Amino acid sequence: MAFFVFRNTLTTILRFQVKRPNKLRRHFYCYLKTTTSGNVAVQKPVEGVTSGFSLKACTPELQPCLPNVYPDVDFFGADYTALFTADHEEYFGTENIRFKCHLKYSPSIPAPPTVRRETGVVSGFSQNVHLPQQSTTACEGKLFPSISVPQCNLKTLPGVCPEHCRALCSAHPACTFFSFDSNEFKCHLKNNKDKMETIAKEGSTTGFPERFCQLDETHDGVTLRGSDIRFELVDDADSCQRKCTEDPLCQFYDYLTEAFSYRDFWRHCYLKRTMTMPAPPKITKLEKVTSGFQLRSCV
Repeated sequence: MAFFVFRNTLTTILRFQVKRPNKLRRHFYCYLKTTTSGNVAVQKPVEGVTSGFSLKACTPELQPCLPNVYPDVDFFGADYTALFTADHEEYFGTENIRFKCHLKYSPSIPAPPTVRRETGVVSGFSQNVHLPQQSTTACEGKLFPSISVPQCNLKTLPGVCPEHCRALCSAHPACTFFSFDSNEFKCHLKNNKDKMETIAKEGSTTGFPERFCQLDETHDGVTLRGSDIRFELVDDADSCQRKCTEDPLCQFYDYLTEAFSYRDFWRHCYLKRTMTMPAPPKITKLEKVTSGFQLRSCV
């Protein structure tokens, strides 16, 4: 569980559609910015806007503590279960308490924004990227090649390989099994605790979550496009993986070999990162609702 919504109301959940806001009138949006110098060229006062700087240089802690709760704010979507609780501070209530707490999930395993085939590229993950229950054991659970589960979709994410898909499923509290599509590099997380109906399908691999393993494979001819932090020049893919593992911000990487189309980019090791801290898919104002985040990062 990454965050929650507590509904202090006896009515049914109200869902409503709003018009898409003008870019200048968006509420609850965080705009991440970067400059080569680290300085801000232009500053001007804007009502309702708060600005600041990254705290990377202040602390090695990459998962910030978010102890506040937010009255009349709804973290819409991403539910995986709901419980009846007495208030927003209580996560396990008795059956006769009428108030409802919606537990929600935000990915903790990096999912590259784009995965595609490309000659001359070797990609992989930092050896510091583990599942929630950390282990040095590689993912070795049984996989079922040429098998797919066409229904019970929970969520679809970009995936590099069946092992990456298994890691994404293992991290999601509601995922009971998965199917990986190697033609489209798609990981289909599934949820059905009662049955798993399979069909034969070439290019698809199905498997189950495994709670204690890490991602350690490299992938030749696959690029994890986007999300670059920086690049360094190294002699081989193993050196690139070590660079990524040594950098606390790096989650995955691309290394361009001599088979890459453009010679000027040979030996480039691109270190990459995506956001894995709790990020609600949508935030709106809603009366009699209190929202907040898990406190595992708070000591």
